[in-house]
Amino acid sequence: MAKNEGYKIVLTANRTLMSHYNGLVFLGFGACISKGVIPDMLYFSVMCPSIEANKDGSAVNAPCGTRKIESALLNGNFKDEDIVVAHPDHLDKVIGPNTKVLSITEIDPLGIAPATSMFRNMFGGDAYMSVKFEELLEHPHVQKYKPKIIIGGPGAWQLEDAEVQNRYGVDCVIIGDGEKTIGGIVEKAVNDKELPGVVRGEVVGEEEIPLIKNPTIDGIVEISRGCGRGCKFCAPTLQKFRCLPVEHILKEVELNLMAGKQPLLHAEDILRYKAEGFNVNTEAVADLFRQVSNYHGVDQVQISHFALSSAASAPDAVEEISNILELDKKGEWLSGQTGIETASPRLIENIMGGKCKPYRPEDWPQVVVDAFGILSDNSWVPVSTLIIGIPGEIEQDIQLTIDLVRELKEFKSIIVPLFFVSQGGLRKKSESFSMDKMTRKECELLMESWRHSLNWAETLLDEYFKMTRDNHVKSFFAKRIFAFSSRKAKEMVKMCENEYDYNMPAMVNDARNGDVKLLPQPMHSIYNYFMLEKRQ
Repeated sequence: MAKNEGYKIVLTANRTLMSHYNGLVFLGFGACISKGVIPDMLYFSVMCPSIEANKDGSAVNAPCGTRKIESALLNGNFKDEDIVVAHPDHLDKVIGPNTKVLSITEIDPLGIAPATSMFRNMFGGDAYMSVKFEELLEHPHVQKYKPKIIIGGPGAWQLEDAEVQNRYGVDCVIIGDGEKTIGGIVEKAVNDKELPGVVRGEVVGEEEIPLIKNPTIDGIVEISRGCGRGCKFCAPTLQKFRCLPVEHILKEVELNLMAGKQPLLHAEDILRYKAEGFNVNTEAVADLFRQVSNYHGVDQVQISHFALSSAASAPDAVEEISNILELDKKGEWLSGQTGIETASPRLIENIMGGKCKPYRPEDWPQVVVDAFGILSDNSWVPVSTLIIGIPGEIEQDIQLTIDLVRELKEFKSIIVPLFFVSQGGLRKKSESFSMDKMTRKECELLMESWRHSLNWAETLLDEYFKMTRDNHVKSFFAKRIFAFSSRKAKEMVKMCENEYDYNMPAMVNDARNGDVKLLPQPMHSIYNYFMLEKRQ
């Protein structure tokens, strides 16, 4: 490629997804925070530091989904010199007159996903994720050379409407699996043919999912795809469940190890690897962890997600994985994201009946408690989500969830309350939840969840840095920043309870009018405090 002429095909993701998050994967949630709550310099240095970029503008690491699309194109009709996976801060080095395609991986391009909605309702403004998405589209070289813009990834559904596509200048949106579809779409774009506005990606079988050819962010390795539990509010649960062969997984583990990245195994439910329906295959999942952990060069194995129903139904699998990873011997714990969503059997049955399988909806609250106990006994730390504003939710449902959160108090865990977002099977059939709809009881649930997480988070952060034996400077600053933030957050919870009688909308309204202060000013104070210490 001649200098500045540009690659024919440029793959990238917005800046909030191009980070290693200082080794704390959960800091990726920081992309949901409204811009302005935290000073940009603090946000992009502590919460979302950039991955490395090569001199030619290519990214050293990239999201797993982006790497899969890169491989699909290279396995097809395109050559290595045609394609670059670019760092979003260096598009000027890779986009030029020869560039025909700009393909972007997105999770929440419009800032309307559950976690983002929560922050936007509280603090106003636009989320970093949506701000950085727009910056990509408005980049001078994108505007000058006008390549065809293709969007894929978990957040592509947000750009499905033609009006939204026109507003952002998007040419094509691929919803679902992209590996079988991307080649034909890119071929059309390269030949200056008109692209379809929306394409439903053809399901890719486990034997057809391509091996990545370059390392992923945080060493993420996909072990299965889809879920199949059928929760109506969620897109992944509506997708066919498939597991990749162990040989495939180990090849990607090796590739990431060569780049200095320990494996993070990704699935919607790590415990269902090679499962028969909803019955955990303990032998298969234990064998997977054994082979990965014994692979030459592997010192640590992390996971992304698991289901509480799987943990409750297969305590032997949880125990075996803990033994394989020697969690107790090393004094470490394993953490992953999971979903509680509600303690109401009625809502479980109406909207997410598959979540509790192999149990019944009426068993769900006890399944959650049993799962937390099993996880605690085996050094697993769940980061659990709750959904506020589920369609059809009544006060009794909310009280059941409050009671459940209180019952989980003794278990080391994080509970993250999220606003319901109309997506998946409920898209256009229900309304997304917002702060102005919040009742006193829903606010009580929100505060109870935050109190639980704040009570455990400082302990978890301290233990995490001991486990990772991270450098003293990073752990010192991170813990000091979190301690300050935690104290201010606890003050906010007490203010909402005592001064506003759980009237969150009124408190947020007063904050926006300047009558009370929530997080923005304290976060600026943190920044100023540490910059002063650094200068001294």
